[in-house]
Amino acid sequence: MHGDHVLFIDGEALVIDKPAGLPVDRPRDGSISLENHMDSLKFGFKRWPHAVHRLDRDTSGCLLLSRNPKAHARLQQAFEGGLVSKRYLAVLEGIPEGENGLIDLPLAKVSTRETGWRMVHDPAGKPSRTEWTLIRTDGGRALVEFRPQTGRTHQIRVHAATGLGAAVVGDGVYGRADRLGMMLHAAELIVPRATKDPITATAPLPQRFVDAGFGTGFEPDPAAG
Repeated sequence: MHGDHVLFIDGEALVIDKPAGLPVDRPRDGSISLENHMDSLKFGFKRWPHAVHRLDRDTSGCLLLSRNPKAHARLQQAFEGGLVSKRYLAVLEGIPEGENGLIDLPLAKVSTRETGWRMVHDPAGKPSRTEWTLIRTDGGRALVEFRPQTGRTHQIRVHAATGLGAAVVGDGVYGRADRLGMMLHAAELIVPRATKDPITATAPLPQRFVDAGFGTGFEPDPAAG
């Protein structure tokens, strides 16, 4: 991983633009993961940075890494306290009703021997809330901005499929696979800090969004309004 993947860096933290297809944690089969790139992300420090949160393997974009243990603890507290602002962009296989709203669907993990594990809507599950805004539509698909208020596993993917009735394009678990891959991108991350300026990072739109016809036009679609 090269320096052009770095979106933010100081003595405490590092934000990288994680490529789609790269898992944060080492897979059981020992294949390539973020860990294989840690030496190139030390930038003069002796210790490896550590991921403060997770992005799914096929989700691209802003991933926060800490550069020392004390900073790691503080940054984790910001996530756990709901202080971190995250903005995602996704192309959905369908067009949701309305132009914006709040998806409030508690989530729980279920597992079967046949299909493995997944997250599902469960009234007794953990609270999960996501704000969404329709950006534009094209060819029966929609470009949607998501701002999660909570940080559950697969939250946006389930909220899109179940809450809006339109799965993320390329999501083989909650929708269907697509040759372009999964169209979910962590576009922006803002992490407040008590004694320093906030960590702010914006990840450029990946090529697969351009290839899908959603590379430009972040203004709301006049036809949608």
